[in-house]
Amino acid sequence: MFRTRFAPSPTGYMHIGNLRTALYAYLIAKKAGGKFILRIEDTDQNRNVPEAVSAIYRGLELAGISYDEGPDKDGGFGPYVQSERLPIYKDYAQKLLASGHAYYCFCGKEDKTALEASNERVEGYRDPCRNLSQQEVEVRFADGLVPVVRQRIPLEGISSFDDHVYGHIAIENKQLDDQVLLKSDGFPTYNFANVVDDHLMEVSHVIRGQEYLSSTPKYNLLYEAFGWQKPEYIHLPHIIREDGAKMSKRKGDPSFEDLVKMGFLPQAIVNYVALLGWNPGDEREFFLMEDLIAAFDMDRINKANAAFSIDKLRWLNGEHIRSLSPEAFHQIALPFYPEGLAGFDLAKISQLIQIRTETLTEIPQLVGFLAELPEYPAELFANQKSKSTLESSRVVLEVVLPLLESLESWSNESLFEVLKAFAQERGFKVGTVMWPIRTALSGQETSPGGATELAALLGKDESLRRIKLGLSKLG
Repeated sequence: MFRTRFAPSPTGYMHIGNLRTALYAYLIAKKAGGKFILRIEDTDQNRNVPEAVSAIYRGLELAGISYDEGPDKDGGFGPYVQSERLPIYKDYAQKLLASGHAYYCFCGKEDKTALEASNERVEGYRDPCRNLSQQEVEVRFADGLVPVVRQRIPLEGISSFDDHVYGHIAIENKQLDDQVLLKSDGFPTYNFANVVDDHLMEVSHVIRGQEYLSSTPKYNLLYEAFGWQKPEYIHLPHIIREDGAKMSKRKGDPSFEDLVKMGFLPQAIVNYVALLGWNPGDEREFFLMEDLIAAFDMDRINKANAAFSIDKLRWLNGEHIRSLSPEAFHQIALPFYPEGLAGFDLAKISQLIQIRTETLTEIPQLVGFLAELPEYPAELFANQKSKSTLESSRVVLEVVLPLLESLESWSNESLFEVLKAFAQERGFKVGTVMWPIRTALSGQETSPGGATELAALLGKDESLRRIKLGLSKLG
């Protein structure tokens, strides 16, 4: 069975790279009918942020990514929080010490820094404690020194593996550090805990960022030391900004939840993130989660870095908004309507703006004119496309005003028929008649709906009032 995992560290928000890793791991498992695991890797106690764990759960729920096993869903491989697994790591570290694949290191950080500087190291770090005798180790313990446990990397040979994205990777062992496995406080490093946990949780496919490519040979040496089967590897390319720089919260790049607050639909964000490093092999760009599960192929993940474009996301978000049923869009639009629309048919407004909305945060600007007519210049009545000039607009409004005042049936349909007949009678293009009316009603260059739709929403009295105001601007 395919078993994949998402193993975030609770150190902050869920950035786009986190989301993509979780999504790809989820899609790979679901495509194969396997299991997707959530594991919290909180071994770096100095960097852990208490509220970050809830952000992880919230982010996965928002994205529609449901895990089969995790801290609150025991699938028989728990605990799923690394700080609750300390005895397990200690036990496996002891096994490596006993087999000679690890050793105690009593050097402080200062010792290592000084040694590296003096040796002008260009190859893998080899700690002086690596060659301590058993007696020398016992003396240091007797002196009260608390060691770390380091991996004993072979001095000769080459470590290699095959990655689904980057192909065959080979690194000389002499280039690899004797990395720390167990810290002096009893907590494992990520480099040790992820290997132990992936094996014990029977993870079949490891999905993570390409920055771990150079460390994977060290992980494989641990698998070999224990006599364990290695998982398959899928390393993902970086997600970068359009200017080529690395994405960073400190530089203002948004997190997943930031994008939701900016008015993007979670399903549209997930759709877009799926395309950052993967393509289906055809021209499709619009995907719902079930479509992604059906189409995803890990062998179609690209090596090249993927550039995050907020404009492309905005376009795709508009596509997702337009795909919603009118009822579904109305429900998600309601929280974005400004005050002052209590007397309006909000469902009708939603129907008008759905096709014109790209992000939900645009809604207040799209509909605000209904509550209060904005100040606007007379020049807005001139429009080349509708062949409207200031003079033609004044004439239209002057003649149309009494016509509308006498109209008894005030609806979109009746208004359209009357104005269309008026245009034909006077030899005007329909657009030449509708443009000044729509401009007077909205006070904007663009609006969600035409003249008659806006008039029907505003009602007869308010529509006539706004047309009179428009006439006053035209003298």
